[in-house]
Amino acid sequence: MKWLSNAINSPDQRYLLAAVTRQQQLTKPAGSLGKLESLAVKLASLQSSASPSVDKAWISIFAADHGIATSGVSAFPQSVTAEMVKNFADGGAAINVLAKQHKAHLEIIDVGVACSLDHLKIIHRKVAAGTASFLHQAAMSEAQLAQALSHGKEAVSRALQHRSNLFIAGEMGIANTSSATAVACHLLKVNAAKLTGAGTGLNHEKTQEKALTIQQALYKFSDIEATPLNALQYFGGFEIAALVGAYLAAAQNGLVILVDGFICTVAALVATKINPNLKPWLIYSHQSQEQGHKIILEALQAEPLLDLGMRLGEASGAAVALPLLNSACLLHQQMATFEQAQVSQS
Repeated sequence: MKWLSNAINSPDQRYLLAAVTRQQQLTKPAGSLGKLESLAVKLASLQSSASPSVDKAWISIFAADHGIATSGVSAFPQSVTAEMVKNFADGGAAINVLAKQHKAHLEIIDVGVACSLDHLKIIHRKVAAGTASFLHQAAMSEAQLAQALSHGKEAVSRALQHRSNLFIAGEMGIANTSSATAVACHLLKVNAAKLTGAGTGLNHEKTQEKALTIQQALYKFSDIEATPLNALQYFGGFEIAALVGAYLAAAQNGLVILVDGFICTVAALVATKINPNLKPWLIYSHQSQEQGHKIILEALQAEPLLDLGMRLGEASGAAVALPLLNSACLLHQQMATFEQAQVSQS
């Protein structure tokens, strides 16, 4: 797993300064386009381009099951994971609609669904038929962790082969909010009650029970050092590990990342703890309705673009935010300068 620490380039300051200068020359009051201006400048510096673009977005959805699901932490049975993955493959989910709307390439990768999935549109990279229950033992072995991380890296390789200029990852896995919550609690050293949310729609009583289950597991493994890889191995899911691997590989290869909701932000937290140089390459799409998401964003000092009360996952929030990045790029490229438009600046 040495590749996880491979070098990540810093934003290109020459293009950053050039983009700031251009924004000052465009026919608008300085700062009047708000975050769209800072987005354009950020993208220019990351892509080392005077004309940043996100018109070739790549979306990878990683799917896996979780042993902790048997402890009643989800409002839906584990079988829903496989059913939803088939729905993705058949084109019937929210992310399918959004990917088609934005002409983004969408792929679905089975990294650990509990049953066999026979579908030509599913990429088969199953590490195991779901993780073990982290209430009783480590969710995965070190070898399984390495394998899941590498599947994320492989997805980025496919995106690069298609000359994509923006990487979006999503996830599907019943009980994965429990897994992500446990990972974040272990790393941030906070009580599970602080981060545990309703997930797929638990009521208040069931959410409290979910928090107690997660906290019980945290106590069981409290002597485990709070390293990012330990957090993934003991509490993570195969899809969460794949997300971590994908984020690191994308940044290592100069590919800008648009982060989805709670699960993906926890993966970003893990990845930035492995390599802090990743941070500038992450753009956070939205703040979800999941209770712990705001806290994780604050821990990352991240400011999301949107807050629409979403909590679907499957990269839907990132896909909804994609047009903002497109608009930022087009405004930066196509607006006239004061000189070109012969507009007075005084």
